[in-house]
Amino acid sequence: MLDLMRKNAGSWIIKGLLGIIVVVFVFWGVGSFRAQRGNRVALVNGEVITGQEYQEAYNSLVEQVRARFGNSLDENMLKTLDLKKKALDRLIDRKIVIKEAEKLKFRVTNEELSQTIVNIKAFHSDGVFNKKLYERVLSQNRSTPEAFEASVKESLMIERMMSFVTGGIKISEQEALEWFKWKGASVNVDYVNFNPERYTGINPSGDELKAFFDRNKEAYKTEEKIKISYLTFEAGSYASKATVEEKDISEFYETNIDKFKRPKTVEARHILLKVDEGERPEVVEETRVKAGNILKMIKEGQPFEDLAKKYSDCPSKSQGGYLGAFQKKDMVEPFASRAFSLKPGEISEPVLTKFGWHIIKTEKVNEEKVFSLQETRSAILKKISEDKAKNLAYDEAEAVYNDALQMKDLAKAAEKHGLIIKSTDFFSRNEAPQVTGIDNSALITSEAFAMSEKEISDVKESGSGHTIIQVMGKMAAKIPELKNVNDAVKADLLKEKQNENANKEAGALLTALKNGGDMTKESAKYKLYISETGFFKRNENIPNIGQEPQIAEAAFTLSKERLFPESTVKGTKGYYVIRFKEKKDPPAEGFDKEKENIRKALLEQKKLKTFEAWLAQAKSRSKIEVEKEFLE
Repeated sequence: MLDLMRKNAGSWIIKGLLGIIVVVFVFWGVGSFRAQRGNRVALVNGEVITGQEYQEAYNSLVEQVRARFGNSLDENMLKTLDLKKKALDRLIDRKIVIKEAEKLKFRVTNEELSQTIVNIKAFHSDGVFNKKLYERVLSQNRSTPEAFEASVKESLMIERMMSFVTGGIKISEQEALEWFKWKGASVNVDYVNFNPERYTGINPSGDELKAFFDRNKEAYKTEEKIKISYLTFEAGSYASKATVEEKDISEFYETNIDKFKRPKTVEARHILLKVDEGERPEVVEETRVKAGNILKMIKEGQPFEDLAKKYSDCPSKSQGGYLGAFQKKDMVEPFASRAFSLKPGEISEPVLTKFGWHIIKTEKVNEEKVFSLQETRSAILKKISEDKAKNLAYDEAEAVYNDALQMKDLAKAAEKHGLIIKSTDFFSRNEAPQVTGIDNSALITSEAFAMSEKEISDVKESGSGHTIIQVMGKMAAKIPELKNVNDAVKADLLKEKQNENANKEAGALLTALKNGGDMTKESAKYKLYISETGFFKRNENIPNIGQEPQIAEAAFTLSKERLFPESTVKGTKGYYVIRFKEKKDPPAEGFDKEKENIRKALLEQKKLKTFEAWLAQAKSRSKIEVEKEFLE
């Protein structure tokens, strides 16, 4: 177990443990069920995964990645993340888990399903489930109650299966203690750095350049290139045809009334005197007395803002404790109730929450308001018009797409509909094509490179509209002649030789030290000097060096009995020879404070790994057939 913890230290697994399983359910529950339509992508124990299911799962993943990376999402990133395989793998996993749950006779009753859906706040109006809103939201997302309910039912089955597999898992106090010591340990080492840039005057011969090129030809291979023709159907072009009736506006208002409410908010300041959860009663009382003394100073006329800047433990202290406007649900109790009970200008007695003692000053109360239909009419009209325009754009795109398939030519279909087709020059996966009217060229590029020459894509959503593309030409990747990449080859060879020299001399120094040589004297032979890192922990920046995982990993293998690592260590600035100096464990008293959080985190990690192992076994005994094109 400790090895598992160590391998994942500092990774997303440790940092996001408490939410991982929930995220799995959320992903698996989105767009996973549709009517069995579209081409078959895979067969899992006799269950079909349709092309429609696959495309929706893939699109969902892309949107998640785009939400995280924004405009930095490009073709390279999409390729590296391998989202197509991930989408298919997750759909396969889902089918397997559901099948195993059915074997164990797990069931989700209609009452359980109903209660789960009724509790989803997206379908609430005035705090109560609204069936009309429920159906409208699903319709806007191109789903139906039957499809959504089947998806939720499957997700509940998966949740039940995961609970069954991981229900008996526990974390001992000894495991938590081992993790605490391992994670909190720090080390201090001496080091000598051999920077490759110090090795100059290297002049490789022509034969050496040729030999290097022959060994590394693939690195200089040109990229595959394509060119496309495309049509865009921008929603704005259909705005004049998007007619909206008054009943549409009133219906939208009635079913989305929550969107037109401005909830009650309070603007307040506070002074926080922090108290850790589980702190001893005498410490809690001592802090309350301090808060009382500060309150006394406020009552004597000292400015609240000045005292907040001086005494508060909250980051808001720099703004005099100002928290801005917030809803009651945004704050922890009983802070929220007290802040909302005060009149503007009133100051509370000290209030205890899980964060500590607060002194609250309410500055302004903004009462709840429901905006009338008249006040929101223009905004609703704009929204409905935009939605209708986008639907009109999609309808025409579908009509053009159907004609293009019959004609096997996008340009001819465009001409039939009176549209002007656009084209690009040849471009590679790493080049953004010069396109107009397409907001997400990276997604279009990804689709285009997966298509064959002359193939026509289906209708793709592209920001505010839709796009259809046809691949008009392909240029295969090829290895260039040496003369065409001579400068790049020479630069790479020089870098290789510099690294070889640095590693060779670093290795010679390490050998001399292992044979009993004095580190100061031996380093001086290379005109280099010893530096000391100072104490650092795993996954931290190394003082005077920076973020160097390989150096840190090597440093934590050393001890008084093993002063040097087996070999030199490669870092971003060359090769390092390191020597153990000191090591220390974290203070033992800190374990009691962190114990429960560590146990919870390790428990979630252990559950996740246990479920992954169970799923791997279930997968190994499953019959999975994936269509050929999805294996390439």
